[in-house]
Amino acid sequence: MSIAILGAGAFGTALACTLDATQLWCRDPDQAAYMQTGRENTDRLPGVRLPASLRVTSDLAQVQADIVLLAIPMQQTRSFVETNRAHLAGRTLVACAKGVDLDLMIGPVGVIRTILPQTGVALLTGPSFAEDIARGLPTALTLACADKGLGHMLQERLSTPTLRLYRNSDVIGAELGGALKNVIAIAAGVTIGAGLGESARAALMARGYAEMQRLALSLGAQTATLAGLSGLGDLILTCGSEKSRNFRYGLALGQGLEFDRTTTVEGVATARAVARLAQARGLDMPITRMVAALTEGRLSLTEARAALLTRPLTDE
Repeated sequence: MSIAILGAGAFGTALACTLDATQLWCRDPDQAAYMQTGRENTDRLPGVRLPASLRVTSDLAQVQADIVLLAIPMQQTRSFVETNRAHLAGRTLVACAKGVDLDLMIGPVGVIRTILPQTGVALLTGPSFAEDIARGLPTALTLACADKGLGHMLQERLSTPTLRLYRNSDVIGAELGGALKNVIAIAAGVTIGAGLGESARAALMARGYAEMQRLALSLGAQTATLAGLSGLGDLILTCGSEKSRNFRYGLALGQGLEFDRTTTVEGVATARAVARLAQARGLDMPITRMVAALTEGRLSLTEARAALLTRPLTDE
């Protein structure tokens, strides 16, 4: 079955290089033309050559494939699918975004299902950096799909010698693991940027993981999913490396520096959506609330630190 990737950011380009995709769709016609002739995505993944068999286009009507991977930012997913529902209907869709829709307060698979309820949908998520995937470094990801038959087919078709996929039918857990770890990664970056030290980062990651479980389990996710690749695995990677955009954003925030506004930081919108969702469900998520308030300018670093350190003592 043929594969196409929609979205020519770093992750979409990396997947196109690795999965033997036939087509890569790019929103910008000029960038698509350059990538087609220059065989490189110099803006997002410099130094990685595109396979000779891969065709890059900005015309969605020319994208014909059985399996379509949506490497579209979370907050753009709903409008993209709504606009292009006629083209996407009837294909097998694999969402690659990590986050929670600000309005619907659901993950990417949930968003797609609300628009295309009859379409087969899965989620590809887990601990990975685009450069590692593109260069063929060993990577393991979660393939979450409620339809076990479809999940088996996609696992076989999308796995490669260096990209190992593990099936999971707990889509909600996989969605929330990938979304919430970005929020905690911002907080981890703030911790290091503000000079609070590695011990503070470790404590924040552990308490952040508890928050991830608190919300996910309340929404019906399974504990094992949060302890797997899409939860704990992704949390460890994202909170510990400056390759992570969310961590770098938090690092700049903690240092009082400006961050590149052209870079998508999914954890910012996710923190705001999840803070509202947690409040509506009566859940205590102080780290998430802190990140949301910091990114919205409602809280200073000094106030955020004081708020977390003066919370009542309790059992772990």
